Amino acid sequence: MIATYGFNATLTARPGMGDRLVDLLLTGLQEGNPGASEYCVVYLVSRCTSAPDVVHVTEGWTSEEDHHRIFAGEAAQAIVAQVGGLLAKESEYTDYVPVCGKAAF
Repeated sequence: MIATYGFNATLTARPGMGDRLVDLLLTGLQEGNPGASEYCVVYLVSRCTSAPDVVHVTEGWTSEEDHHRIFAGEAAQAIVAQVGGLLAKESEYTDYVPVCGKAAF
């Protein structure tokens, strides 16, 4: 499957909460969670080296509709609710249309 919709999110955790935010976001890859969905083809969590409480999430989805449908589900909403409690400010989002690339872990 290829990604036809994606976005980057920049999340700023409350001071000292960056590790907890990363751990919570990585639960999104567990079975039954959004990042484990067959419709999510990219789910990358990164840290800012100069500001450890700033976390970036890159997601690529088979379609925008698939993303919205999966994120409307119970599992995704539970993660979103927990993330909100860790944030120092509102997250910043940039949507995009993936062209090509590579990720190997």
